[in-house]
Amino acid sequence: MHTSEASFQIIAELLAARTGQHLTESRRWRVNSALAGLFREHGISNVDQLVCLLAAPPRGPESPDLAQDVVEALLNNETYFFRDRPTFDQLPEEILPELARRRREVRRLSIWSAGCSTGQEAYSLAMLFLDQPERWHGWTIDILGTDVSHRAINAARSGLYSQFEVQRGLGVAQMLRHFEETERGWQVRDELRAMVRFRQHNLLGPHPGRMPFDLVLCRNVLLYFDRTTRALAFERLASAVLPDGLLMLGAGETTVGHTERFVPSAPRASFFEPAPASAEALRRRQA
Repeated sequence: MHTSEASFQIIAELLAARTGQHLTESRRWRVNSALAGLFREHGISNVDQLVCLLAAPPRGPESPDLAQDVVEALLNNETYFFRDRPTFDQLPEEILPELARRRREVRRLSIWSAGCSTGQEAYSLAMLFLDQPERWHGWTIDILGTDVSHRAINAARSGLYSQFEVQRGLGVAQMLRHFEETERGWQVRDELRAMVRFRQHNLLGPHPGRMPFDLVLCRNVLLYFDRTTRALAFERLASAVLPDGLLMLGAGETTVGHTERFVPSAPRASFFEPAPASAEALRRRQA
């Protein structure tokens, strides 16, 4: 289905303005498929007609936000439990024990899952703690999941997953321990739900915590930003990580060549530490 260059640019600018994501030419192919539901809902057949609707004045104060619906449809909410298992396994084996040693006096850890989509990553983090009750007895664990998508956050808060979703990344024992089968699907159990909170948040805004975090996961989010926006995102992330905290990126992502605010936490793949100068600046601001 052909989309005019002008219409494609309008859609791309709308996505960038509301989320910071850059709709590259290589992703142009998925525009029509992603918007197919909106086409059916509004009785239109292509992006050019959709752009005309976007340009029309709203019918009233309670009219649906068509522009936001377009943005929501274009966002990639692909995720699953314990995504990229070899990388994720570094958390219980190395990262969390190390952070526990650093925080043994306060016995508290704060973790931010940025770009958490429909919540599987944040719930996966909570399972790591619930599956080791002896190690984490007496600790306060605060896990925050955020995403720019209202729909994704509402789904995460519901904690309700289909059979297909709950089987992606979870073993049978883990699935039965942390979820309850219902007529509507698999529901997160109360003990797991109590460990995680969710809120809608744009990564390019100020970080969502009252204080910086011990650990920030921002995986497979920066891939959709252009170089300028990615640099801004790293600035925001740098302000969100404690001087001795850690940032976890996706398996194919790196800070090298994109920012001087973080350095690799060798030899661990996908983990990065605040650069010494950035860490010192954050200490001064907290003093």
